[in-house]
Amino acid sequence: MNTEELYRIRGMVRLKKGQGRSLKAGGAWIYDNEIDTIEGDPENGSLVAVEDFDGYPLGTGFINTRSKLTVRMLSRKRGTVVDDALIEMRVRAAWEYRKAVTDTSSCRIIFGEADFLPGIVIDKFSDVLVVESLALGIDRLKPVIVELVKKVLAEDGIQIRGVYERSDAKVRLQEGMERCKGFIGDPFDTKVEILENGVRYLVDVEDGQKTGFFLDQKYNRLALQNLCRRIQPEQVLDCFTHTGSFALNAGIAGSAHVLGVDASELAVAQARENAALNGLSDRVSFQCADVFDLLPALEKEGRQFDVVILDPPAFTKSRSSIKNAVKGYREINLRGMKLVKDGGYLATCSCSHFMDPELFTKTIREAASCVHKRLRQIEYRTQAADHPILWAADESYYLKFYIFQVCEEK
Repeated sequence: MNTEELYRIRGMVRLKKGQGRSLKAGGAWIYDNEIDTIEGDPENGSLVAVEDFDGYPLGTGFINTRSKLTVRMLSRKRGTVVDDALIEMRVRAAWEYRKAVTDTSSCRIIFGEADFLPGIVIDKFSDVLVVESLALGIDRLKPVIVELVKKVLAEDGIQIRGVYERSDAKVRLQEGMERCKGFIGDPFDTKVEILENGVRYLVDVEDGQKTGFFLDQKYNRLALQNLCRRIQPEQVLDCFTHTGSFALNAGIAGSAHVLGVDASELAVAQARENAALNGLSDRVSFQCADVFDLLPALEKEGRQFDVVILDPPAFTKSRSSIKNAVKGYREINLRGMKLVKDGGYLATCSCSHFMDPELFTKTIREAASCVHKRLRQIEYRTQAADHPILWAADESYYLKFYIFQVCEEK
């Protein structure tokens, strides 16, 4: 299908009276239960015009009736022509924004709805791009978007040597798409070395989690590095270390002994490789273990740490399981606090979209109360600026990161 056909508007979606509150507040999604009628016979993945119940135009988006998230808005302005020029404008705006707010040696270039290209993520690791496409409509435009990204970067002298697709998330099944991964274009070595905050990493874009590396924590890792450089801790514990990023930042800052823990043998092997890459193997070690089992065991042994870091995976990906997620976050935080020396530090975070800041803060407060600790907030941060938070569109906000000083009640 040529791009002219991709951009043709094939139907009209009309909302029910009183619906579309999120969309009207700046969001990018229309759910199936908000729709009154669908005029024409639009093919899933094609463009449709969107109107309010009274005929007021609300913009243009991709439709997919297989998904509860039925329309993803591409434009909210009346009369906007959707074509290659619009997509190029979006890509250029995304890149100019990154150049203004972050280190672009490795960064997220496209962040879906927050860059007004719903359902697609593109990360840059040095001279490699990793693409994750999660929605049918944008998936059809993927080749166009990838080529435009390469074109825009080339204008700044950045030559991309390879593109890898990591569209293997389960959410694609909800869109009626198959999960897929593989090279877009010529194959290349999928172990890519990057430098972030003075730390070197080997990123496995083929088999690493998500797109290979969690770029969203870039400046949270730097905050932890800066703290360790100031206090020069003797003992640091990094839980859910994945490929060792927080542990390595603690180590490079001069921490004497750092232990990173993860349940994945593959992640621990990669973390050890990264420690060796930075010449830190003598001070930064890694252990494969279940954190929920290890923390009580360390407590029983009487172990104490100057700094404890908790960077767990999302404990919930739906509203229905929030209660269990709260129990999980409360448990690891109270266990973590018990292992912090009096006056030491706890870095803790949640990457769950459904664990909102108020609930996460309340859960940490309850954990501190349970173990009779008092907390002094040192840092509160969210995701790095290359993962922008689009206000009124809460689908782009998910990461909450705190550093506390933990004091015993006396």
